[in-house]
Amino acid sequence: MIATDFPLSMSADSQVSSLRRGLKARHMSMIAIGGSIGTGLFVASGATISQAGPGGALLAYCVIGLMVYFLMTSLGEMASHLPVSGSFATYGAKYVDEGFGFALGWNYWYNWAVTIAVDLVAAQLVMAYWFPGVNGLLWSAIFLALMFGLNSLSSKGFGESEFWFAAIKVVTVLVFIGVGLLMVFGILTGGAPDGLWGNIANFTAGDAPFAGGFAALIGVAMIVGFSFQGTELIGIAAGESENPAQNVPRAVRKVFWRILLFYVFSILIIGLLIPYTDPQLLRNDLGDISVSPFTLVFEHAGLLGAAAVMNAVVLTSVLSAGNSGMYASTRMLYALAQQNMAPKIFARVNARGVPIMALIATTVIAALCFFTNVFSPESVYIWLLNLSGMCGFIAWLGIAISHYRFRRACEVQGFDTHQLPYRAAAFPIGPIFAFALCLIITLGQNYQAFLAETIDWTGVIATYIGIPLFLAIWWGYKLGKGTRFIQLQDMDISGAR
Repeated sequence: MIATDFPLSMSADSQVSSLRRGLKARHMSMIAIGGSIGTGLFVASGATISQAGPGGALLAYCVIGLMVYFLMTSLGEMASHLPVSGSFATYGAKYVDEGFGFALGWNYWYNWAVTIAVDLVAAQLVMAYWFPGVNGLLWSAIFLALMFGLNSLSSKGFGESEFWFAAIKVVTVLVFIGVGLLMVFGILTGGAPDGLWGNIANFTAGDAPFAGGFAALIGVAMIVGFSFQGTELIGIAAGESENPAQNVPRAVRKVFWRILLFYVFSILIIGLLIPYTDPQLLRNDLGDISVSPFTLVFEHAGLLGAAAVMNAVVLTSVLSAGNSGMYASTRMLYALAQQNMAPKIFARVNARGVPIMALIATTVIAALCFFTNVFSPESVYIWLLNLSGMCGFIAWLGIAISHYRFRRACEVQGFDTHQLPYRAAAFPIGPIFAFALCLIITLGQNYQAFLAETIDWTGVIATYIGIPLFLAIWWGYKLGKGTRFIQLQDMDISGAR
């Protein structure tokens, strides 16, 4: 059975040493902020408004934002109590079943390793804006080497690079909100001729504020859910935080306000300034950054060169996501090796406290981006995105289940939860609500395929392959090792660090 203590270090051989707690409070905060700001906001937000109308998109971001807030408070409670790089894989093994934690860990490693490849292909598409004649493989190779280099330095090196990557995104959103508000109130030209009331009219034009009905709202919820993926990185980073009992809760507390400010305000401004029927909102993709709603708003404000600036910001977002993915997947593979769930070689740490062999293995998977030399970048991008898309939702479901069982075990064993460094909000409603909504989104991602006269089995398999794969890994391990679901009264709820 799995050990009851999950240390940061091992002594199994001389080449295995410990991770370093080198992430400061500002690093943790920016990792938390940067994890949820990416192409989902800068590019895909326009598609959500065009499909569900400004009101539908706003409602979807608010509801999914609330779900993510509850998930992050659940993760924050466990991560501040037991800060390990294995994070929710460790929690799944301790609070649910060893096989469940095993499957969560490999699912998450695979998810982020493939997502790095997705980001590297996206970088090719973004760079083609400036250098259309250059082979995209060159950019993927350069950026992959950059990510490897940043992650091979130290946890502090990753934290520092992610701090500045995230800072660029934060500044961009704040400038966008500021410019947008000036346009909405008629202080800056580019909004409706009638000022505030003319802009509000965009919320009532056509079928607005809710266009497309419930089906469109569900479809948008899936896009929004993908946009928020990455917020759980604070749980992975907790294992290398200088003071996890303080830094993790501090980062988690900012989740709700960042969601409110960065996503909800941005969607509100886009909905006010650009009619949801604008055909440019329907053409959102990485290959044409000129139709990003952020670009459109900046251009309406008369800011020349907005497309080039937003292209640079989107590139930063892509590299930030890849950089974070390299860190998260490396630490997860390292944690699995520590717990005898992966080959011991991946637990080896170099003199700078970096699990170098796990980093190399992750880099090899990320090299899937080089398939663009055989197929088109757009095809590889969609293919890899489908491969990794479901895995993030499975990780979120695992967080909700693990936290619910952890708290129930605290009740059964008489543990005073006021002793926890941080307590999650609204238990048990929070994790139950998050689990239920996340499950609906997970199962409904491609429900349209089942409603067609002929079921699109190719689309169904591409969308849902992650679910049977996760279950096969879980139950394969469970049957092979003979593990059982951990009873609440037998659960180890100690906060060993």
